[in-house]
Amino acid sequence: MGRDVNSVVLQPGKVSLAGWRAAYRGAPVELSAAAGPQIARGARAVEHILARGEPVYGVNTGFGKLGAVRIADGDLAKLQRNLVLSHAAGVGEAMPTPIARLMMALKLASLAQGASGVSAATVSLLEALLARRLTPLIPCQGSVGASGDLAPLAHMAAAMIGVGEMLVAGAAVPATAALAQAGLRPLTLRPKEGLALLNGTQFSTANALAGLFEAERVFQSALVTGALATEAAKGSDTPFDHRIHVLRGHSSQMETADALRSLMAGSAIRDSHRKNDERVQDPYCLRCQPQVMGAVLGVLRQAARTLSDEANGVTDNPLIFASADVADEAATAEALSGGNFHGEPVAFAADMIAMAVCEIGSLAERRIAMLVDPVLSGLPAFLTPRPGLNSGFMIPQVTAAALVSENKQKAYPASVDSIPTSANQEDHVSMSAHGARRLHGMAGNVAAVIGIELLAAAQGCDFHAPLRSSAPLEAVRALLRREVAHLEDDRWLHPDIMAATRLIEEGSVVEAASGVALPGIEA
Repeated sequence: MGRDVNSVVLQPGKVSLAGWRAAYRGAPVELSAAAGPQIARGARAVEHILARGEPVYGVNTGFGKLGAVRIADGDLAKLQRNLVLSHAAGVGEAMPTPIARLMMALKLASLAQGASGVSAATVSLLEALLARRLTPLIPCQGSVGASGDLAPLAHMAAAMIGVGEMLVAGAAVPATAALAQAGLRPLTLRPKEGLALLNGTQFSTANALAGLFEAERVFQSALVTGALATEAAKGSDTPFDHRIHVLRGHSSQMETADALRSLMAGSAIRDSHRKNDERVQDPYCLRCQPQVMGAVLGVLRQAARTLSDEANGVTDNPLIFASADVADEAATAEALSGGNFHGEPVAFAADMIAMAVCEIGSLAERRIAMLVDPVLSGLPAFLTPRPGLNSGFMIPQVTAAALVSENKQKAYPASVDSIPTSANQEDHVSMSAHGARRLHGMAGNVAAVIGIELLAAAQGCDFHAPLRSSAPLEAVRALLRREVAHLEDDRWLHPDIMAATRLIEEGSVVEAASGVALPGIEA
């Protein structure tokens, strides 16, 4: 079978953020054939270690507080199966399929580095599940982010051994039936393999990456709607002058200001008030966009660097090492116990993304509030031609305020919490799973806020006719007007808000403004 030209080829340890983004967006995932030798070497190393009769945590011992209990050779396969079944103790809603598939891709790339000691058969089955779009049904709740994301990864592993359920074309199917229908057999776990599948931060990292990618999209969309709101309020582009931002020195602030200035370049609306505007300075929600959104961009980029490292790392325990020299392989095989499973880096990154997402929505809501206030905007009250008889955008602004407040409550740092587990053997945990899992919903809230701003800003610009904005912003207005008509008299606004939000979530607003280079998480 030929390789799909649009597929993401996983080069273990070297996958770009763009590759992970594509996998999250649904691109097929394939493992580089070059990973074969290192996978085989790791599996042989486990056999060498067992042959020496040494106690190795989780291979021939119990787990957690039971790590000192030695397991007989005849029970090693059962030990791994018992581990998977006992740890598949998650609760809550099923993981969204795109995030679950990203988690599987992350685990595949990690195992393929050979340091987990799994067999080629285990790696091949995981790759086959991705290729056939069989997604284990994985409850979202139950991980504290150390010792890895045990419960959710156990549900993934359980499906691989034929226990639990898989999603096939959106329907839940018993795992054994799903595997059989795809021509696959349930996996028989070898020593170390159950632990290798369970131990790691892939659940937390997948959720954090998904949150990062959604945050990037709402960030870029908010630059567009922020520029459009500035036009609606007849705000100035002087605060976006490059010389101002060079003096402060933050590269992300400079890039943000440049993008905002480019979005407004050539606007007849801006030219109309360039000389005779009595206002000396605009409100902060307009004037300080480069400073706030530039800081947001800087934080997102820092989180991106952390998550890129994590996604390309190996977070199993114990880790298997052996020399690449075949002659020395048996003598050099080692199992080293450490703590790479601890999700602290992911927890910190998730907390940073949560704060950034909060600020994107908070600033956008202030622009909406400014636009509906005739004293601040100079536009008709609540952006309706006949205020009083009509309420116009009065309540959409309230909705935006509600969403922003909800995000503020969700943004409390997860990384500052820790609850000891496993009879105090695992006495400090990261809470990275919860910290990362909340991000997708928070980004969805902001997408709705930005959608409302898009509606309000376009409505505000309508009052300036026949003056038009810049080419990129007029392309965005045209995109919206194909979906949502100008608001003359009050109507049922929910469909309008949903349509505008969909344009944000699908990336259509960013695409419409494609003539302007909008900064993203990859500097």
